[in-house]
Amino acid sequence: MNMRRRLLTGAALITAGALLAGCSANSATTPSEPAANPTGELTFWSAIPGMDLVTEAFNESQDDITVTFEEIPNGPNGGYAKLATAIESGTGPDVAGFEYGQLPQFVGSGSVIALDDLVPAETLDEYSDQVRGLVTFEDATYGMPYDAPPLVTYYRQDVLDAAGVDVPETWDEFEAAARAVRAANPSAYLASYNQNEPAVLAALAWQAGGQWYGIDGDSWKIGIDDKASTKVAEYWQRLIDEDLVKVQPSFSDEWTADLGSGVTNGVIGASWSAAGLKARTEASGQAGKWVAAAPPTWGDDASAFYGGTSFAITKNSENPAAAAKFLEFVTTDPVAIEARGEVGSAYLAYPGLNEIAAGVFPTDYFANDIYAAFDESYDRVVDGWAWGPNWDITNTSLKDSMSTVGAGGTVPDGLTSAQQATVEGLEQLGLTVTE
Repeated sequence: MNMRRRLLTGAALITAGALLAGCSANSATTPSEPAANPTGELTFWSAIPGMDLVTEAFNESQDDITVTFEEIPNGPNGGYAKLATAIESGTGPDVAGFEYGQLPQFVGSGSVIALDDLVPAETLDEYSDQVRGLVTFEDATYGMPYDAPPLVTYYRQDVLDAAGVDVPETWDEFEAAARAVRAANPSAYLASYNQNEPAVLAALAWQAGGQWYGIDGDSWKIGIDDKASTKVAEYWQRLIDEDLVKVQPSFSDEWTADLGSGVTNGVIGASWSAAGLKARTEASGQAGKWVAAAPPTWGDDASAFYGGTSFAITKNSENPAAAAKFLEFVTTDPVAIEARGEVGSAYLAYPGLNEIAAGVFPTDYFANDIYAAFDESYDRVVDGWAWGPNWDITNTSLKDSMSTVGAGGTVPDGLTSAQQATVEGLEQLGLTVTE
């Protein structure tokens, strides 16, 4: 049994990690014999752009189920808080999106229900073991994986050419390229360090062999500042100290302006970043200047996932059989991918859909085959990473501590603070924790 499938191995771990007081995963039930042709009305909440178009396509595809879509804020802007409050009050949607790092909290609180009696086994079995493990707890499946976004780097090829360097294949080469870009144009940087995005630091730690969360007997083992993660933190701190990368929040106006003006010429992102990068740079005439690549490595050809979403049925749903039919459409039907169109550059988890995704997203904006780069990075993703019972604790601590990076704070110190905050926070939830 892999680590992900052991994430919540006992009732104590499930209930102590609960997001909502007084609930446990055992409070959610699923029907053993769902209706063969379910009918009814459903509600669907998601922060992913284009899901309104997917909902419309589903409604048009049949006459038995009607889905009403509501766009909610993303996680950093309160989306999960809204979901948790609504589910607790009994007013939550039938179906909602949950990033893989967030799903364990909602499983632990009993906010979402198991899907194994609702979705055909042959459909679930199509997912790779690694992707299936992202949504499996106590050998029950709680979400339908949507995307499996590998870590991807993006560069301005013309800037690399002007600096006389190739696309970096190792992190040593990345540092050398950063120096070369600064030397060629002192106002330009190869990339930025985005201190407001702990998930990318988690992905980089994962790639390096870090294990932020694990199981040690009946305890959670926390290693936010383990050896591999500290190596990553010290690497980026050196680049920051030597002014080789620019410290700036991702998705900010400053970051967008710097990408457009050529101050920042690279992005440490994921497959989904291609859509945002295009949107932020096309007005500056940068079509055909960007390339995508599997991330630099520490010499072992490893990669990791950065982000990613599953869709789940909440315990509030009065029609889980119909909700399951909608889940299958969203995550496995080519029509759903075509309907979303060029809004996103998703790397889909269900086999056979990425050729469709590559066909509807305007990949010709880039100078190389970005989906080939996605494939390469995906094939390198290493096993063994597990998300803990409450990512919010770690995420909040890292955001707080990293906010001072570049102004006296350091990335290694941020890891140390997050380690302490995570241990203390999980202990306050009643979990047994080791370091």
